[in-house]
Amino acid sequence: MQGTSKARKGFRVDGTRPVTRDSGRSAATGRRGAVVAALMLAMALAALDSTIVSTAVPQIVGDLGGFSYFSWLFSGYLLAVTVTLPVYGKLSDTFGRKPVLVAGAALFLLGSLLCAVAWNMAALIAFRIVQGLGGGALQGTVQTLAADLYPLQERPKIQARLSTVWAVSAVAGPGIGGLLASYADWRWIFLVNLPVGAVALWLIVRHLHEPRRENGHHARVDWAGAVAIFACGGVLLTALVQGGVAWPWLSAPSLALFAAGAALLAAVVVAEHRAAEPIIPGWVWRRRTIAAVNLALGALGLLMVAPTVFLPTYAQSVLGLAPVAAGFVLSVWTLSWPVSAALSQHVYRRIGFRNTAMLGIGTAAVVLFAFTFLPYPGEAWQPTLLMLLLGAALGLFQLPLIIGVQSSVEWEERGTATGSILFCRQTGQTVGAALFGAVANGVLATRLGGAHDLDSVTRALDAGTVPEATRRAVADAVHAVYLGAACAAALAFLVLLVLAPRTFPVLKD
Repeated sequence: MQGTSKARKGFRVDGTRPVTRDSGRSAATGRRGAVVAALMLAMALAALDSTIVSTAVPQIVGDLGGFSYFSWLFSGYLLAVTVTLPVYGKLSDTFGRKPVLVAGAALFLLGSLLCAVAWNMAALIAFRIVQGLGGGALQGTVQTLAADLYPLQERPKIQARLSTVWAVSAVAGPGIGGLLASYADWRWIFLVNLPVGAVALWLIVRHLHEPRRENGHHARVDWAGAVAIFACGGVLLTALVQGGVAWPWLSAPSLALFAAGAALLAAVVVAEHRAAEPIIPGWVWRRRTIAAVNLALGALGLLMVAPTVFLPTYAQSVLGLAPVAAGFVLSVWTLSWPVSAALSQHVYRRIGFRNTAMLGIGTAAVVLFAFTFLPYPGEAWQPTLLMLLLGAALGLFQLPLIIGVQSSVEWEERGTATGSILFCRQTGQTVGAALFGAVANGVLATRLGGAHDLDSVTRALDAGTVPEATRRAVADAVHAVYLGAACAAALAFLVLLVLAPRTFPVLKD
């Protein structure tokens, strides 16, 4: 990294501003390779969870019933993960990474076991929420430990490995879930977590050794703030997930949830203001670096909804591809994303974290906008090429921001900072699903009449009949969604340009 040799003389790692010493690195790690293996296994558990379950939904519904609310298998898990990310981040700063990761992994495995023995859909949804409560610890703490274990110059290495885990999981998850559901039993998609998680837990307990935290036993945990954040996030995210789906946006349930969410948000502000050690401290938003990255990654979560949710339907209904081929069109961005992330260090060492991220998100905005010009019906290679380019652009965008934030804070702040940026990204995805779902359904209703929405198109795909008018309407709807995603990318670019400091205040390891 440019300027490293001058760090002791008061230069930042990227060349400017004074640096100080990282006061609490989790340096004593036993065999670091074993710990990294454990982190990758733990990340695989969280990454596989949604993709491996999705292909087994027909078998689950056939066995347990409850088709009308099976979507909560995913929504409940997502809500639990999202609202616990800032809580686990603060707890890991207070008590250390190891106890939080061990407790989270154990809770995730308990939820997996309970899911495997679920007797009806309501029980399965409840146990999926238990899984999500553990999954929040896995996602946030693994990312934080990755920064603890490696100095700044080597962090792209571990982050690229974790990105590869996500990529492999996205590609392999649906196939594994389909095989287990077809040739074994859908319950095995949860039972398979147990041996993998057991190995990860053993490696963590055996090989991860952290310095004793002097204040850990006497710290005052902001439990009131944690409960308020959990309740507020749960209510607001439920309103976003279910609004326009389970009930109309302007209906009584939707308005009541948003009103309750606003009241709980006020309670969060009061609780965090009074707390000695708040779960979401004010410095998260007062520091330009972290505030800008929070907003930029929130926009990333927003724009990621366009390909992950709408591209498979586009590939099947407009391009006429089979489900497997449609999945391939989407999965190609998981090939270029980790490669680009791994190579991003060669860029940000020269032009800095902010400029590298702006280059990535600017390119992503152009790629997303180009999607709206695809011809009808077009060829499969066209969206495939755009997805390949999009993955490369987003790898160049996300990783420098995560590493930049983690390198700008002390050890005792790193969990909180990491939890805040992951929370914003997850929240962006939830908002994006609601916003772009409304956009797509609005276009479909305009083109085909008020009785048509994306669900009716999906049902037509399952029946194998998609009229020509419907195909054209889906193309218009997805083009509108991608245009919105391009606007989200442009917004992230402007946030970094206006709010983020030109050079991040990186601390010396």
